[in-house]
Amino acid sequence: MSGDKGMKKEISLSSLIIIGLASAVATAIFFSPLQMSAVAGPASLVSWIVAILFYITISITYIELSQTYPEAGGPSRYSIYSHGSVTNLINAMADLLWYLFIPPIEAFATIEGLDYVFPSLLNLRGFPTLEGAIIGVILMFGYIPFNYYGVKTFSKVTSSFGTIKYIIYILPAFLLLVSFFDVRNLTSYGFIPFGVSGIFAAMPYAMFAFGGARVIPDFAEEVKKRSYLVYALIATVIGEGIVYLLFDFTFITNLNWTKLGLIPGEWSSLNSLVGNPFIVLASHLHSGPGEVALILFLIGGIIGPFLTGYVYMGGGARVLLASARSGFLHEKFKALHSKYAIPYWGLIVFAVIGALIAFLFAPVPSIYGLIDDATVAGYIGFSTNPVAMMVLRKQGVTKWKIKGGSVVSPIAFAASSLIVFWSGWPAVPYSVIILAGITAILGFLGKVKEGLKESLWYVGYIAFLTFMTYIGSDGALNLIPYLQATLLTVILSLALFYPLGIYQGLKERNYLHHNEVFEHKD
Repeated sequence: MSGDKGMKKEISLSSLIIIGLASAVATAIFFSPLQMSAVAGPASLVSWIVAILFYITISITYIELSQTYPEAGGPSRYSIYSHGSVTNLINAMADLLWYLFIPPIEAFATIEGLDYVFPSLLNLRGFPTLEGAIIGVILMFGYIPFNYYGVKTFSKVTSSFGTIKYIIYILPAFLLLVSFFDVRNLTSYGFIPFGVSGIFAAMPYAMFAFGGARVIPDFAEEVKKRSYLVYALIATVIGEGIVYLLFDFTFITNLNWTKLGLIPGEWSSLNSLVGNPFIVLASHLHSGPGEVALILFLIGGIIGPFLTGYVYMGGGARVLLASARSGFLHEKFKALHSKYAIPYWGLIVFAVIGALIAFLFAPVPSIYGLIDDATVAGYIGFSTNPVAMMVLRKQGVTKWKIKGGSVVSPIAFAASSLIVFWSGWPAVPYSVIILAGITAILGFLGKVKEGLKESLWYVGYIAFLTFMTYIGSDGALNLIPYLQATLLTVILSLALFYPLGIYQGLKERNYLHHNEVFEHKD
């Protein structure tokens, strides 16, 4: 089944934009507004705005790097060119953890929607039952066919379903606003009931939502023109930002505290709601628009996450391909299907591991626990990109430079640092322990040594972020107040680890030693 002709460049600009939007807007659109409002109240709207600004800087680094290295799973390869194999191994495994958690999260979101019709899928605490876990496994394997038959079929199906998905999402949000709208929820109980700390505490859930744009450069090797990556990233970040703000505003103004059995203004009590929050809201409305909204939310809550789940599985298979090209995984993961030109071994293994996560983790965390862990791993991985961008500029290999990149890069690095820190304890140590274990095993088996000295900044940086969450106000020791700990995280990240990461970068082009990728031509 292995082919040697390379991946097929068949993704158009419109398809790439819809792939980006479809992968980005799913579970987070339903669940992030609740969790963010529970810790920030109406000020969660501010969290979304800050998140948009943060992720714009991160996406700009993707734009520049993907123009130089338009590879499958590219973000999991950039650091091998800037810092060598050891840094890249840690970076790639952090990315892989992000990808491994997302499809099960989307499967759980589908189960949350199905539970309204089949109430035996969740227990009273909102965790999947045995039946729910089995459905999760079935969904994981159900993602395979949408990726298996080539990227052309994948992009066409995703474009069609993605367009319908957006209509199903946006229309019921407006119907909720028509059915019930209580502007008092924005101000009567305090716009910032938990202070600035609440705005920051809500940020990881917003940044989890924006992380879906990362899928776009993962398909870089299969787009018809690499310039499409630029427009697709910009359109995705702006498009999803507008939709997230709409849904957060809708959630806040649709809270009928009495019907939900909650004390008005007790924002933290929102955590007691079980199931898809927007389905819960719509189920308490009995007007015509409210009933239509409920039906559409049920459809969207079931189908929407499914679409995101299979898109992420496709992206994850390409991360496995990238890791195999870097020499961290078996050669089989580099194999492409002779007819469909997809990394089929990565696709199958990814589905199996995802099914195990969906089944074994089902009784343990709620969907929010998995979101916390995925966010930490994702932004530990993302944090290498701003540094890699500056190192590759110094090497002289950058083909297309973003204006103001030297300003954007440190902001993107600081943003990644803060998202990890704000994710708090114990999400950070959980993710770091898993990351360290996987990295140590693969590093030992693969005898990964190249660039050990150049990786010291990254190892120190991860240890620093873990330590800050340990001593911060929401950590184990509670030694430093939240805002002071936040400021300290920013200062040390920018004053120490960012310049150290650039200084420890490779001084000459590393591509000649890592030329596993087929040459990409527009």
